[in-house]
Amino acid sequence: VQLQASGGGLAQPGGSLRLSCAASGHIFSNNVMGWYRQAPGKQRELVATITSGGRTNYADSVKGRFTISRDNAKNTVYLQMDSLKAEDTAVYYCRISWNENYWGQGTQVTVSS
Repeated sequence: VQLQASGGGLAQPGGSLRLSCAASGHIFSNNVMGWYRQAPGKQRELVATITSGGRTNYADSVKGRFTISRDNAKNTVYLQMDSLKAEDTAVYYCRISWNENYWGQGTQVTVSS
């Protein structure tokens, strides 16, 4: 299983970015896809997850600002990030899980004026 993330970059505070992550390989249909992030000097933390049935879960810090979605036919998960803050700056990783966890390579998101 491989995951390819894209869409990171530089945004101004209050701006928006959209991340995408496509999974390929032998993928179990009943899975959870999600986004995690790791800022310098901090542990990796959950941002948001979504089940194959569409159930979502968000970290409190991003509720109301970020939206996770997925396209099951494409095994792709998205993260729409609005009202970005400087503290959202981190490397963002996608993950797909069923009995095991598979991680993408990470994409840098920098929020700065």
